[in-house]
Amino acid sequence: MAHSQSADPRPDIAEYIERIPATFEPYGGRFLVHATEHEVKEGTWPGHVVMIGFPGITEARTWWDSPAYREIAPLRSRHVEGDIILVEGVPVDYDATATAKAVRGRLLPIEPSARRR
Repeated sequence: MAHSQSADPRPDIAEYIERIPATFEPYGGRFLVHATEHEVKEGTWPGHVVMIGFPGITEARTWWDSPAYREIAPLRSRHVEGDIILVEGVPVDYDATATAKAVRGRLLPIEPSARRR
């Protein structure tokens, strides 16, 4: 995921956008979010969001380190300020209640006098 906080429209940026799909498609990548509006519900989020989905984190890492992507990365990094992170997704059968149970297991006991406040 990329959070582009500021970007100057430049020929390099247009070239980067034109060339990037060819770098991630061999790894099963595709745009999930790109050039779309976002709506901030809490906090602040200046800039734009870009998400590229891959079959797995291994493919995402391999793409990031690929010669094809490394070649075009400076077209972006010279003109765009922001953050880029790789995030492993959850499986299709992910159950958030299991995570909630684990959180509950780590909670400290609340003293009876604190519960009445």
